Amino acid sequence: SLKDGAVGLSTGLAYPTAIHAPTDEIVELAACLKDFGALYTTHMRNEGPDLVDSVDETIDIARRSGAATVISHHKCVGRENWGKSHDSLAHIKAAQKDMTLDFDVYPYTATSTILLKDFLSTSEKTVLTSSATHPEMVGREFDSIVDEWGCSVDEAIRRLSPAGAVYFRMDEAEVRRIMAFPGAMIASDGLPIDEGRPHPRLWGTFPRVLGHYCRDEGVFSLEEAVHRMSGKPASVFGLKDRGVIRKGAFADLVLFNPKTVIDRATFDAPETPAGGIERVYVNGALVWHDLAWTGARPGRRVGRAVA
Repeated sequence: SLKDGAVGLSTGLAYPTAIHAPTDEIVELAACLKDFGALYTTHMRNEGPDLVDSVDETIDIARRSGAATVISHHKCVGRENWGKSHDSLAHIKAAQKDMTLDFDVYPYTATSTILLKDFLSTSEKTVLTSSATHPEMVGREFDSIVDEWGCSVDEAIRRLSPAGAVYFRMDEAEVRRIMAFPGAMIASDGLPIDEGRPHPRLWGTFPRVLGHYCRDEGVFSLEEAVHRMSGKPASVFGLKDRGVIRKGAFADLVLFNPKTVIDRATFDAPETPAGGIERVYVNGALVWHDLAWTGARPGRRVGRAVA
């Protein structure tokens, strides 16, 4: 796969069964990436009480394997852990002096993933986004479902699964601090196939950064915001001729009004289109206009450039 242009290797160390993988095993797997110029990306083992230890483990893997590394959706979860990003970012900054280490972040204080008991303990509020067995419960708070059924947390999870949930467990100041870190990339961490009532990040991530954090809050300049969600990630992931406007590059373009661009997607109405997005072009073809998809499907598979 690496010979054919695979971007690299990713791990989800917070999830079963990868959570049981020892560091040495990951180092051994990641060691083959450097020769291909491929990436190691990771959803770290812990983003709560052991956040800094997990960052240090990632740095250790990067150093021992020699692979360029990306921490996926860096964050700090659980009220008792808020503030730990001061240390996690300091460790990342120090490591960047002698290795290639990046991370991405999304502009929300709620996460979204599968329904897991371990994640409930760090969540202020948990809302069901999907359930294969009880779709009528989508949009309900998990605690209210447990109360209605009069059962244990474990039993409610069993009845609802496979299921997804939104977990409100981050602090706004923490999100801003991580986002403002020099070179932090913007990513949605969203799945386009999410069903039910998904996280609004699928529709709102990039206009939220452009409108709220950039224009209204001044976290960084407009040029910097655009680069962090286009040219920077394209370069980090080795996507040749993507994320830039120049002769010979692919014409992936978003025409937006910097004075009005804003996210309108909410947790109650997550598929609401953004405001201020006039047109979107993919590979030179118009795909979004007048708040609607044009019907065009000009997308292509993208991968790491292979010599």
